[in-house]
Amino acid sequence: MIRPAVLAAVRDGEVDLAFRRWERPRVRVGTRLRTAVGLVEVTSLEQVAASSLTAADAARAGAASVAELRDALAGRPGPVWRIGLAHAGPDPREALRATVPTEAEVVELRAWLDRLDRASSYGAWTRQALALIDEFPGRRAPELAEIVGRPTPEFKTDVRKLKEKGLTESLDIGYRLSVRGAAVLGVPPPEVGGTPLPKVGAPASRALTAAGVRTLEQAAAWSLDDLAALHGVGPVALERLRAALGR
Repeated sequence: MIRPAVLAAVRDGEVDLAFRRWERPRVRVGTRLRTAVGLVEVTSLEQVAASSLTAADAARAGAASVAELRDALAGRPGPVWRIGLAHAGPDPREALRATVPTEAEVVELRAWLDRLDRASSYGAWTRQALALIDEFPGRRAPELAEIVGRPTPEFKTDVRKLKEKGLTESLDIGYRLSVRGAAVLGVPPPEVGGTPLPKVGAPASRALTAAGVRTLEQAAAWSLDDLAALHGVGPVALERLRAALGR
């Protein structure tokens, strides 16, 4: 878990370390983590003594002081691990979602959907899920699952499989069909207008939508103070909007 402000600093090259207390490492060198700012790669991993931490370590980890860094680690079990981090570019699924597949790729993707359907213990579900997301973009997963009479966790797991191929996109609330998914399903592509907002959480997403702010360009017309005044837009959501707007 990395705070939004620290993630933005990793993206900008201002932070390149993290410190965690773990009984055993939970990442390895070369691991790429999907985050709100794209891919973050683990470049190094070593166990260190908490007493060896310096002010330079704290600054490179986005902490105000070594005391703050040590306080964040205090009271947690396990040894301290020093983790090197580097921004590794955008999440490749973002570009994939916006790419119109060739006819050959459509054939290949539909064959992949067929294999998922055949392997399913509850029957064909792939086209049904895609069509449901196309019909109800932004609808909560439990509501979509209820429509097709399936348990929510099971439905969400299946939608994640579609997302891995760039066919759908997760929103703060629900999902939407991607350009790629529309081509595979054989329906008109979704309307694309403006830059999508960053993931800001469901309460903030509802508040922004109610205020008519659906794209980053629309958010740019608002001051940060006015955005913060919207009920539901908390500090984390505001920081993600600030970072996306470059303010």
